Amino acid sequence: MGLTQTQKAMVEKARAAGGSGQAIPLSDDACVCLIGIIARDLGLSDHFPELPSDLPPFFDQREPGSLNISGVEFLPLMERLVKLNPDSDTFFSCLANLHKRRLKYERILQTQPIPTIEQVGPRGLLQFGTISATTLTGLLFWRKWFFDIDNRAGQETGYLFEPIIAHAIGGVPFSAKASPVRRAGDSRKGRQVDCIRQQKAYEFKIRVTIASSGQGRWQEELDFPVDCRQSRYTPVLVVLDATPNPKLDQLEAAFLRQQGEVYKGESAWEHLESVAGPTMGLFLEKYVRDPIQALLNKVSDCLPEFVARMDKDGITLSVAGESMLIRRTLGAADDEVQELPDDASDQIPGP
Repeated sequence: MGLTQTQKAMVEKARAAGGSGQAIPLSDDACVCLIGIIARDLGLSDHFPELPSDLPPFFDQREPGSLNISGVEFLPLMERLVKLNPDSDTFFSCLANLHKRRLKYERILQTQPIPTIEQVGPRGLLQFGTISATTLTGLLFWRKWFFDIDNRAGQETGYLFEPIIAHAIGGVPFSAKASPVRRAGDSRKGRQVDCIRQQKAYEFKIRVTIASSGQGRWQEELDFPVDCRQSRYTPVLVVLDATPNPKLDQLEAAFLRQQGEVYKGESAWEHLESVAGPTMGLFLEKYVRDPIQALLNKVSDCLPEFVARMDKDGITLSVAGESMLIRRTLGAADDEVQELPDDASDQIPGP
């Protein structure tokens, strides 16, 4: 039996590049490789004898664009995968979106423009004279370039992290404009919501830190459960790292006062995986939980040695003695978008 029309639409959305000029569509060869990786994850490799048995891991030191298998037709493989596991279509769409974002960020690193002196020159007044003008100019350029690529990483993650968890548990993310959760003080205005599933409105966080981005922003955080309750949704706080601090206690109390639910640390992961079900629970564990936990485990109070160098081959970054090369190419960067787009629910295709 072939794919349903809904499944075909999901697959096509998963492969499509999207509206960004730097976005990259997924080729048949890339999709075939993803099928092989998913089959291995689900213990179904024996059902795909035409695929190599030594596929690389999805997270690998090789460039994301190297994940390709040629000479095999994609759609019959997808049909077979869905027949073997009905939830694998959602698994494929989430993994495909993650792969597209990694491919796009690789292109961003290759094309993000080097700053101009007009952009950074006035900032030099803060440190002029402490080092030579030549050295300070270089420092200003490097600092701005790293700021720019980190800002772009934040934007791409905003389109990825919360939406991918939302779709994995069968929910939908909403921008403020499209959100059914309205502000308690002004019902004409909506609230961005990481995920709505049935009558629950989720707020996802990796960690709540003691430092906040200002009293106004923190009050917004505290008002979220109030807005949810006023809009007849149960507010749900999911904090993946339960490191205790007063801010987390304050936020937890705000959710509980509105008859909300709070899940922290291990209970947060257990909740997400139980709601997602076995197949998508595995996806969350392998492609969200394990990578994030690996990073959290390596957090240190002391920054490691860092060296950046630019030459004709590109930009080489060395951290604690381990290096990576970014091969630079000419190309225009996308216009930056600061907020979740109105079509955020379409970023990761679902049925």
